[in-house]
Amino acid sequence: MRSARWSIRYSLTRKEPVPVADLIALTPCDGLLPVTIGSINLTEDVPEAMTLIAPYAGQEEAVSERLEAAHGMAFPAANRSTGKAGARAIWFGQGAALLQGSAATQELADIAALTDQSDAWAVVRLEGKSAAEVLARLAPVDLRSQVFKRGHTARCEVSHMMGSITRVGPEAFQIMVFRSMARTLVHDLKTAMAAVDARG
Repeated sequence: MRSARWSIRYSLTRKEPVPVADLIALTPCDGLLPVTIGSINLTEDVPEAMTLIAPYAGQEEAVSERLEAAHGMAFPAANRSTGKAGARAIWFGQGAALLQGSAATQELADIAALTDQSDAWAVVRLEGKSAAEVLARLAPVDLRSQVFKRGHTARCEVSHMMGSITRVGPEAFQIMVFRSMARTLVHDLKTAMAAVDARG
């Protein structure tokens, strides 16, 4: 399981006369989610692995071919994502994509730089009829469905944090920020959710 922080529990065993630390893996939003306000749901998403893929110069097409053969999805174009829930590749800035799901195939290692990002990000899912209105309070991006369609993604500011927003369904978004900002992200989303629900 991907971990964001550690809980330490001490115990005594017959062989050890002193306390022994047992480390328990916790997710980035452990104890913070899920949250439902009105018709809007906020839940944590914990991909099995996350790998940043940056093709070497001139290798973009080859990377896309190997990615599709091994993971069933092409390398995404700018501001787009490919794949589906459980196995998704998200454009993550110029010349790079973030693969979510199983660890990236090592067949890519000779034509792209691969960086394990599994413990680096807090990933949440915001879903509901007013989800776009909630995010409109936090992100400087037009997220209306006729503009920001399923599969569209943006690296942008989320409140005061740099993050990533991807539409993963008609009324659902995946939001990512650095793991250390998980509590702040949940707080800001809950505040926006409450404000939108109050107006409704």
